[in-house]
Amino acid sequence: MRFGLFGTGPWAHLAHAPALAAHSGVEFTGVWGRDPQKAVDLAGRYGVAAYSDVDALIADVDAVAIALPPDVQAPIALRAARAGRHLVLDKPIALRTEDAEELAAAAADVASVVFFTRRFTPELDDFLTEAVATGGWSEARVDHLGSIFVPDNPFGASPWRRERGGLWDVGPHALALVLPVLGPVTEVTGVAGDRDLTFLLLKHAGGAVSRLTLAVDAPPAAAREEAVLAGDAGLRTVPRGEWAPADALGRAVDQLLAAAAGGARPACDVRFGAQVTAILAAAKRAVAEGRTVRLPS
Repeated sequence: MRFGLFGTGPWAHLAHAPALAAHSGVEFTGVWGRDPQKAVDLAGRYGVAAYSDVDALIADVDAVAIALPPDVQAPIALRAARAGRHLVLDKPIALRTEDAEELAAAAADVASVVFFTRRFTPELDDFLTEAVATGGWSEARVDHLGSIFVPDNPFGASPWRRERGGLWDVGPHALALVLPVLGPVTEVTGVAGDRDLTFLLLKHAGGAVSRLTLAVDAPPAAAREEAVLAGDAGLRTVPRGEWAPADALGRAVDQLLAAAAGGARPACDVRFGAQVTAILAAAKRAVAEGRTVRLPS
């Protein structure tokens, strides 16, 4: 399958480009970037074409992989989906619920997968499969606090992460853990702390609750990733397996290729991505307005 890559930032270098170049089922066709010289440099590294026009690259491929800020990603993904191209997207797929829903509708007839990174590791996949089969979970706690605005962190130069904070950057990862186990979210309450610290309390359709603590600007000594499920089966700590970005992206591409060939729809497809965006948007409102926000059932 011919793939075009949109984006030339750290994630494109660490995950997308090497994964596309190494995948036996992919013909890595070209790169587009907002900075033309960076597109030329990245394309040259892998011996593919650099494109200066979005639609020209979409026209030359069967699928697109996008490693761009969500507000830039969403309109490009929409154009690709309407052109019948399969989608490998980054999280969150959009910053507005309306944009995410429009994209999900446009992608109804193409294969799609959203790159919630750790969801594409065998350890986490096995854990979630077992947790769903076990059932009886009444609560979850996820602490996902990073400290990216420090020297030598490539993501610290990201304007959208600085503006949107941990809610929109690591919040999707937390939701990708709890939603498969506890089910859809019906209510969101939240408060903001220092820097970009965000505390969320989510009520799920079956009555379970989850508590999320999120940040990307935490003090380095307070940075952590911990997740625990609790219920009839006791306490289960979510594993933190070793993983490499390009390997995880390669597994996402595996799922996309299988779905495009008529196989199972990926669990983390664009419809799941739209569900995550709706929760994040509700959480933003809950924090800003100091009230519980209910999501449509």
